[in-house]
Amino acid sequence: MRGFETDQLRTFVTVADSGSLSAAAPRLFLSQSSVSEQLRKLEERAGVPLLSRGRHGAVPTPAGARLLEHARRILALNELALQELRGHALEGELRLAVTDYFRPGEIAGMLRRLRERYPYLRLHVTVMKSAAIDAAAEMDAFDIGLSMRLPRARDTQGKSTRGTVLRREPLAWVAASGESDALPATLPLVLLPDTCSLHQFVVQLLLRKRLPFEIAHSASGVAGLHLALAAGLGLSCLNASAIGPGVAPLDSGTVARLRLPRLPEAEFFLLPARRSESPFIAEARDALVEQLA
Repeated sequence: MRGFETDQLRTFVTVADSGSLSAAAPRLFLSQSSVSEQLRKLEERAGVPLLSRGRHGAVPTPAGARLLEHARRILALNELALQELRGHALEGELRLAVTDYFRPGEIAGMLRRLRERYPYLRLHVTVMKSAAIDAAAEMDAFDIGLSMRLPRARDTQGKSTRGTVLRREPLAWVAASGESDALPATLPLVLLPDTCSLHQFVVQLLLRKRLPFEIAHSASGVAGLHLALAAGLGLSCLNASAIGPGVAPLDSGTVARLRLPRLPEAEFFLLPARRSESPFIAEARDALVEQLA
């Protein structure tokens, strides 16, 4: 009895992680029709539907969810076997510093998949503020830093203007879902402490626009910020992947009523390699770019 083809499994996993065929196609370097054809063949081999496709993208069916876990392990073992035969297995300890704003709902799963793919990699992750990551770029607190860069910072930061950009995300004004009409003219801001670069960016932007505001709630991290926003304590500014359950972008009418300014994109990037970076860290950096982009 023939088993599953790894290319089809890889396509299935990428679609499940991306949420749609159109989002997965460029990551696989395939056309959308080729992605669809590979999924059709995989479902034909499985004998059951694996993905439910609709207006909100592609979601694994119960059978698809079961196969997804097997597929991840099969692909990880396949990659590991190839690495070991070629003498390129990634082995060692890696200290990674990550900004709290980077895909908070997905980062744990992404790091788990990284460990599955590189089982000899001992990964130690610290969540830090972007400003702290940037400031420690030449210190020994971590091996690789993943930071967030805002437009003002791009103009004023020296070394952090270099590095490997993983992704760009739009910023949005956000509040509790369905609560935007209740927001007063004096903006009740929900932010991280004033050492946070996004806090500084928002405050400076509102000061330049001469809009009245107050700090209604200061959260210690993005998870706490989500809770405060979902509870209706005010509004904030977040990158797209950091908008959690119970929180939504403000509608255009509310943005106009409150005279909120347009927001740019944020960049997430790996800090540039240090001059003393080892070959192991350089190889791990390449693996992170592939897994986290």
